[in-house]
Amino acid sequence: MGQRAEMESTDAASASDFGSTEETLHKDEIFELMGNHRRRYAIHYCKRTTDPVELSDLAEQIAAWEQGKAIAEITSAERKTVYTSLQQTHLPRLDRAGVIEFDGNEITLTDRVDRLDIYLDIVPESSIPWSVYYLGLSAIGALVLLALWVDFLPTGPPPVLLYPTLIVAVFAVSATYHVYVNRENRFENLERPP
Repeated sequence: MGQRAEMESTDAASASDFGSTEETLHKDEIFELMGNHRRRYAIHYCKRTTDPVELSDLAEQIAAWEQGKAIAEITSAERKTVYTSLQQTHLPRLDRAGVIEFDGNEITLTDRVDRLDIYLDIVPESSIPWSVYYLGLSAIGALVLLALWVDFLPTGPPPVLLYPTLIVAVFAVSATYHVYVNRENRFENLERPP
């Protein structure tokens, strides 16, 4: 019984530290932070600039994204609703997590925001998972090796080096393309956040 009470108090203590500025962000905290579209929008907007961001500019852009309008078309009420929500709820929450520094008017990203990157990368719906792609390439490479072992493919002096060279070249080109696609689909490179 005493051990159970101790575990419950430990869980309660960790729950109260949920917004602490420890060095690491836990997955649950990251999902909670990113679970709200205004916090995702705020991080997206801030990642697209190296300068500190004014709360009023951020509120205008988020209101425009939410309403599907240009910034010039946003009404005062739409702007104020977003501004108040950001100022009172979302930015203080991101600040407590150590992802941003928020002084009431200006927002600056911290280095901890990089911890969120893996959870913010966008995978296009039409793409196959890269793990499946590389598994397929490995299977093709294994078939080529098997064909060489059973003397199905020609193995004269030039062809012996040709097959491994082709396999390595295909993997190198694939990996280069994979890096390119990942960079293009990074959260901050999108025009409008998801």
